[in-house]
Amino acid sequence: MKAPSSTNRHPEDGAGASAPSITIAGLGTGDPDQLTLGIWRRLKQSSVIYVRTEKHPMMDMLRETGVPVRSFDRLYEEADSFPQVYEDITRELLALAKQSPDGILYAVPGHPMVAERTVQLLRERCPEEGVQLHILGGESFLDIAFTRLGFDPIEGFQLLDASGLQPHLLQPQLHTLIGQVYDDFTASDVKLTLMERYPEEHPVTIGHALGVAGEERIVTVPLYELDRGQNYGNLSLVYVPASADESLRNRSFDRLHEIVSILRSPEGCPWDREQTHQSIRKNFIEELYEALEAIDEDDPDGMREEFGDVILQVMLHSQMEEETGAFTVYDVIQELNEKLIFRHPHVFGTTDASDSGEALANWERMKAEEKQLKGRNADRSSQLDGIPKDLPALLTAYKLQKKASKVGFDWDELQPVLEKIEEELGEVREAAAEGDREASAGELGDLLFAVVNAARFLDADPEESLARTNAKFKRRFLYVEEQLRINGKSFDQTDLQEMDRWWEEAKLKGL
Repeated sequence: MKAPSSTNRHPEDGAGASAPSITIAGLGTGDPDQLTLGIWRRLKQSSVIYVRTEKHPMMDMLRETGVPVRSFDRLYEEADSFPQVYEDITRELLALAKQSPDGILYAVPGHPMVAERTVQLLRERCPEEGVQLHILGGESFLDIAFTRLGFDPIEGFQLLDASGLQPHLLQPQLHTLIGQVYDDFTASDVKLTLMERYPEEHPVTIGHALGVAGEERIVTVPLYELDRGQNYGNLSLVYVPASADESLRNRSFDRLHEIVSILRSPEGCPWDREQTHQSIRKNFIEELYEALEAIDEDDPDGMREEFGDVILQVMLHSQMEEETGAFTVYDVIQELNEKLIFRHPHVFGTTDASDSGEALANWERMKAEEKQLKGRNADRSSQLDGIPKDLPALLTAYKLQKKASKVGFDWDELQPVLEKIEEELGEVREAAAEGDREASAGELGDLLFAVVNAARFLDADPEESLARTNAKFKRRFLYVEEQLRINGKSFDQTDLQEMDRWWEEAKLKGL
């Protein structure tokens, strides 16, 4: 008696099992000579071959088998994004498997486990859907890339997807292959991302249809030409060779951490080794103010330098703690990242914020919850706690008033605040008239405190307001000095009336 036909079964399919099944076969890079004999036989034995796309050099050979080939290319036109295409393909394959008692065969370019999102989705979904999954090999585009581009992956190698490429993933010391570069638009995105780490003249290699006879093209171009006239397609990739260029390494945070640790090491800098938290504490403050000055002057070059100096202070203090085993700078970064995510539920969670006011309210609410979770409110004795003791007095006054305001200790409108300023000014006059220097200083402090309160009601940061006035005073005074120089005079050779005239000129000039 003749045995029943099993055209779509295979020993690896679990023949005879009642569960539906999907077998995935890799079609290789496009060279028929590299297709394994086992996969070729499996393809010929199938009743139908499902392929992700017909845009692959093996399609002509598949048609020669006489087996019907059905692709999912239509989904690329119907869906709004590649992730949606892969979801739709996965859903259809699972449905087809459940309708086919002998299982189905799904063929993909290259190796099923390399850069095949539908395969990853099937690996996740098949157990949930009760579908058996069997994966057969295939030559990966990596195999031919190692040969044709001429590098050994053991030297250090990373494979990245063009659609998800981010600057932080790039490591110039590693050989880097970027796959899924389908078109000029994708290549443009890749170029812009690479330019975050590499100069625009950096050489990059583009490989088209590697290993496919008559179609293979390998060209090397400067990075800025990556998206210009290269005729990208489904079999295109970008290769950036590993580089030991110090200028590239110096664009990484890890290199900064390495340099600081070397400076503090026994073989490093004697001065850096001797420093403690307290000995360089003042440097932190000075660098912060220099950074603020660069910001106020809208000086990009100055900001770039001064921000670096501020980061250096963070690195040095963190390195000191790393040496004691307390924490590392990576712990600092982790805590900061977690804090930012936790305090922005309207960005990283499900809470909404339609404007900056709601966003700030979310921040404060999550900040209070965070402190409670960390047990930091247990010993809190005052609503005014939490203000750094070394803040400048003007900022301290501003923060004290804001904290008191949150519990209702505040005026309802601006007018009584202005009246309070007039009252405090009168008391300054009285103390000054009596010649009591200590009382005058005290009353002056009260006046300044009242003025800070007015700034809060006017939604003006008093520190920034005063900084702007300081800068304005400096510009106008420099104008007065310039006029003295032009007129060949010194301060001893002029009077207040003449200087005031030049001061008014400066005002008219918008200084």
